[in-house]
Amino acid sequence: MTITHSGMVAIIGRPNVGKSTLLNCLLNQKLSITSSKPQTTRWQILGIKIIDCAQIIYIDTPGLHSVEKHAMNRYMNRIARSVLLDADLIIFMMNATGWQDDDELVLKKLQNLTKPVLLAINKVDLLQDKTKLLPMIEQLHERYPFTHIIPISALKVENIASLEMEIIRLLPKGPQLYPDDQITDKSIRFQIAEVIREKIIQTTEEELPYATTVEIEQLEQGNKLTTISAIIWVERQGQKAIMIGKQGAQLKKIGTQARRDIQNILQRKVFLRLWVKVKEHWTDDERALKSLGYE
Repeated sequence: MTITHSGMVAIIGRPNVGKSTLLNCLLNQKLSITSSKPQTTRWQILGIKIIDCAQIIYIDTPGLHSVEKHAMNRYMNRIARSVLLDADLIIFMMNATGWQDDDELVLKKLQNLTKPVLLAINKVDLLQDKTKLLPMIEQLHERYPFTHIIPISALKVENIASLEMEIIRLLPKGPQLYPDDQITDKSIRFQIAEVIREKIIQTTEEELPYATTVEIEQLEQGNKLTTISAIIWVERQGQKAIMIGKQGAQLKKIGTQARRDIQNILQRKVFLRLWVKVKEHWTDDERALKSLGYE
């Protein structure tokens, strides 16, 4: 297939609107980790797809939010803002359940852009009365000159084909930028660390997921077995105790769930070791963030 169109498509929006779910849906495979908790995505993640003579480079981004309480929040906002400059096309996501203050924050970042912006109204499956969509769309057209407004459900795969057709139509002409078999720019080590972090988010409560990051210390591919050692960093000794759990039960649960998903990615048996260590106040320390790969 000869590629005639290619470009970067940024998926932006406030936290917890379903950006990572949309990326996974568009790629027909899980690339970005997801959870019901906001600010799950911390990185810029590329997902690459070839369809209808076009190569689309989707960019999943952290949610833009107004509160920059810690260095980590400022870092995530910087990542999301920088993507707006790099992208050829922007998908602005909001929830069908209603407009919020953080949606307005995202909209303000688009004011001086000249590139096309698609608005994807996500989670329409949660609307009891679909007739509310039309007046909502009319109001949103008054807020910003969106190129197109498309109601979707990323979770239920509703109207995703229409969204993708519009993306292909708006892509600039250009050559293929990545090889046919490349799906992402992220390494296996990164993907493994994210799987572990996803299980932490899903199995722990309150502030603990936000005080946690994962570092892969060792990755050895044997003939029949891959051995992985990972450090789970937290900010306080009390968090370390919660992460480990009574007689190591919490850490074992995280490890069991993570190992299952990692084996699916690698398609081979995995031996996973997890260690919990303390790096005080790392989420509010620019130097610590850089040392842990947040650049």
